[in-house]
Amino acid sequence: MKTLILNGSPRENGNTASLIDIIKEKIDGEYRVIDTYRCSISPCVDCRFCWENRGCIIDDEMQEVYDYIQMCDNILIASPIYFSELTGKLLDVGSRLQTYFSSKFFRKEEPIAKSKKGAVVLVGGGDGSISKPYETACILLHHMNCYNIHDVVFSHNTNNRPAIEDRQVHDGINSIIAFFNEV
Repeated sequence: MKTLILNGSPRENGNTASLIDIIKEKIDGEYRVIDTYRCSISPCVDCRFCWENRGCIIDDEMQEVYDYIQMCDNILIASPIYFSELTGKLLDVGSRLQTYFSSKFFRKEEPIAKSKKGAVVLVGGGDGSISKPYETACILLHHMNCYNIHDVVFSHNTNNRPAIEDRQVHDGINSIIAFFNEV
């Protein structure tokens, strides 16, 4: 079992990281965490290379992520909510999934043969809605061939209580772990 975790948080010890740590401790198999604020992945520049060619012309760490996407069984998107959306760096990485869109709709190829399970964890201070970032995360998961997606897990009061202290979030994280660990 292989799990890809896309961490959209800039804070190494923040709310998002604390929830990812719980998942890393209990998930079966191997996992790979992409810390979007610490990796070397440029955003899509709409060069349109992928309209006619497999992959992406930008040669950076995303090439390894593409390989892991092909192999993995589960994908988790975990992010703080900034201005009612996923973080900018996570969206930069997400923009590089354009190659899958182009493969499917321009070149009429199936970019990822293996279907995957997906999940989304969101944290925020509570002045916005989770619907937009969750919708965006689901779009990204769909481009990575995840259609079996766990219910969103969120802590929407982190200005007043750390996500790690939210009992409902713990239950949701444990549910994601069980969902991912199912064969």
